Amino acid sequence: MTAHTINRDEARDLYRGPLDALQQAASEVRYRKHPDKIVSYAIQRTVNYTNICNAYCSFCSFYRAPGHPEGYVMAEQEIMRKIEDAIERGATGIFLQGGDHPELKIEYYEALLRNVKSRFRVQCHSFSASEIWNMAQVSGLELEDTIRRLKDAGLDSIPGAGAEILDDEIRNRISPLKIKTDEWLQVHRVAHRLGLHTTATMVIGFGETIEHRLNHLERLRRLQDETGGFVAMVVWTYQMGRQQPSILPHESLPHEEYLRMQALARAYLDNFDNVQASWLTVGFETGRTALHFGANDAGSVVLEENVVSGAPDSLSAGEEELRRQIRLAGFIPMERDSIYSRRADTLRGLSAVLC
Repeated sequence: MTAHTINRDEARDLYRGPLDALQQAASEVRYRKHPDKIVSYAIQRTVNYTNICNAYCSFCSFYRAPGHPEGYVMAEQEIMRKIEDAIERGATGIFLQGGDHPELKIEYYEALLRNVKSRFRVQCHSFSASEIWNMAQVSGLELEDTIRRLKDAGLDSIPGAGAEILDDEIRNRISPLKIKTDEWLQVHRVAHRLGLHTTATMVIGFGETIEHRLNHLERLRRLQDETGGFVAMVVWTYQMGRQQPSILPHESLPHEEYLRMQALARAYLDNFDNVQASWLTVGFETGRTALHFGANDAGSVVLEENVVSGAPDSLSAGEEELRRQIRLAGFIPMERDSIYSRRADTLRGLSAVLC
């Protein structure tokens, strides 16, 4: 059995204890893995190729049900135009993200990936576990065959989207038609076995307890012990939708609770190399503070995004602003790719931090 920094009981006590003790525990793990003052970031573009989805998640403002007049499947020409524009603006990663479309089969995704790879030098960090599970079901394929075919067509890595809270008591309340905890974990397990790196996420603020959150972290830690395939963890806060269902909280979480949860994730997931701060949902001030609570990454310059940004309290920023925010927090900004490999040629503005 792998020896870890803290166990579940210690994690619970740490979360409920003094904030400075939790911050110190997170920082110790962060600096053990990354002794330097560098904070990485990426430039990526999200291309939402479809908004048609039959998962009907209660917290999502983006999806449209099959047959809805606002539903779409984006023309491939438009997808390529968006990717070309993103690369011209410095993007190195493309996040193809849609819904659980009830009719698009594996051949659609293979053709899309091959077209992207034939035209552009870019990382395809694409498709959530829910989308991939849905592809397999719609196509009548085994999960392993589905992921292998996606990889062969050009998929480079898989984002951690769709995890929310990896506990079926919560999933059955907020998204009863979406994949369950074991299915989400199995997509990532198979991807790791086939040589694809993935990221992991946690969305807090659905009314879950600390025990639900610890269940989530424990399941991630065990899978990472098994496969070693996760490259990063990011904690998000639930964003209020345009239409707020009664089953979900109607108030945003305090920023301290976000900082506590990110710090706990860093301390508990000591077998993860990277933790990303979530400035996109909590704002720049808290995002800067989060860099002192275990995060060694500031997330992405998102050139286009419609799922999180569909919520009224989300944010956006360009590269220079994100680099400025990293410097204001006392760190050195460095660009990375989608699997957290740093680009040393982007180490600019060093004197501004060290002076």
